[in-house]
Amino acid sequence: MNSDATSFIGNIPEHYDSGLGPMIFVDYAADIARRAAACSPARILETAAGTGIVTRQLRDFLPPGVHLTATDLNAPMLEVARTKFRPGEEVDFRAADACALPFSDGAFDTVVCQFGVMFFPEKDTSYHETAARFFPADPPQFYTVPFSYYQIDPIKESLINAGFTDINVAVVGLEKEIPDSARFARGLVHGNPLIDQIRARGGVDPDRVVNALAQALRQEFGADPGRMPLQAIVFSARRR
Repeated sequence: MNSDATSFIGNIPEHYDSGLGPMIFVDYAADIARRAAACSPARILETAAGTGIVTRQLRDFLPPGVHLTATDLNAPMLEVARTKFRPGEEVDFRAADACALPFSDGAFDTVVCQFGVMFFPEKDTSYHETAARFFPADPPQFYTVPFSYYQIDPIKESLINAGFTDINVAVVGLEKEIPDSARFARGLVHGNPLIDQIRARGGVDPDRVVNALAQALRQEFGADPGRMPLQAIVFSARRR
């Protein structure tokens, strides 16, 4: 599953964790951790764990004795995740491709994945305008991936075809304060493979993209502190 869109390496994990985590991921991490804990699992697997934002919440919500395994395709992301845990907190970190997991069937009774399935192959794509306008002939494609996986019915069909039942869908919306648009913009550029795509094309200082994005954020959501609406679709299901 390696591609430009899934290579979170170099300094990207730190920017992802500090620049994007508090703004986009942490609130949904708490939500999905509560849902997972309500299933009373004994062995839980997290795929696309990234820098451990959900992993930390899972460990906090799960009772002692529940075994938690966190996997990600990118070992550098897991290195950041490990720093969030003390010795003895019952978390096993494994670098693994979610499309080719090295575990036997039935090894876990609950699987959690937050904002990761859209990076798996063969997904429809959309468009990201602010960064793209700097490269009209060859726009970076990273943001076509994370905003592509939002149509409820096709996702339900894929779950049914994979043998899942008792499918529940929840649309979870919230409003997030943006205290520092410049910092958030830097995370949006440097906290994912978009930065590598910009550098590979050349001719544009990444800071120009950061500044343009910060300006766009203020125009869209208001001067610091702005208010940004977020929405996520949460699916839960049982395997036959």
